[in-house]
Amino acid sequence: MNALDLLRKTKEALAISGIDNAVREAELIVSSCLGTDRVVLYRDNPPISRDDVAKIEEHVRRRSKSEPMQYILGFTEFLGLKIKVGPGVLIPRPETELLAEEAIKIISKFDVRLPDCHMLDLCTGTGCLALAIAREFPEAHVYGTDISGSAIDYSKANARLNRVDTVIFLRGSLFGPVEKSLRFDLIISNPPYIRHGDIDLLQPEIKNYEPAGALDGGGDGLSYYRTIIPAAKAYLKQRGVLMLEIGLGQSHEIREMAEHEGLSGISLLRDYSGIERIFIAGKE
Repeated sequence: MNALDLLRKTKEALAISGIDNAVREAELIVSSCLGTDRVVLYRDNPPISRDDVAKIEEHVRRRSKSEPMQYILGFTEFLGLKIKVGPGVLIPRPETELLAEEAIKIISKFDVRLPDCHMLDLCTGTGCLALAIAREFPEAHVYGTDISGSAIDYSKANARLNRVDTVIFLRGSLFGPVEKSLRFDLIISNPPYIRHGDIDLLQPEIKNYEPAGALDGGGDGLSYYRTIIPAAKAYLKQRGVLMLEIGLGQSHEIREMAEHEGLSGISLLRDYSGIERIFIAGKE
């Protein structure tokens, strides 16, 4: 059997299982199992070994049960970084890439020497935010914390994979593992913000596979913000910046929390769907 024959069968199997964009996903599965790319696949139509057929069929079986493609392949991409993912860690989203891009723009305007710059990524997960920032500003001091041991394992593995060795990843809840004396120029976070009652309404790929602890933001989705925002004020340097990814319809209440804590310069940025997704505030 050749690659294009198996590609056709893979596409048909995914389509029958109700997978959207079955053609693209079939191309991903076949090309990744063969260790090649889409162009070579169509140009050369290479022969397929029995082992390759078995591997592809296993990938199709898993995807047909709605397991995320990123878990099946074992990796995803984040601002040019290759990010290892799997059960026990949240898959980075395009909205979080946008958060990283905006953070890099803000850091580049800081009136502070990079060797004196300290940044903290709360709920670091795969470490994608911390690693994107550290790759861009290798002289800065970047920390990432997460309560999940699995997440910290992934973040450290991703640091090695991308040869970014300047981030310190610490296991613990939010600010818990951070030295009390440390103060930060930037605190950034993509915390859990899905309302508890909405988790069962999410796509099967999310609710059945991604870790509930990385999704569940409590009854109204705001539990983590109620902890992060007051504590952030104490951990920020003067003129420090707090950046948060937030959920649909949460901007008004989060703004009120920040104003109550005396944070200023508040702004909100919309994502690619027009949703207010990035919350930014500062400490005067």
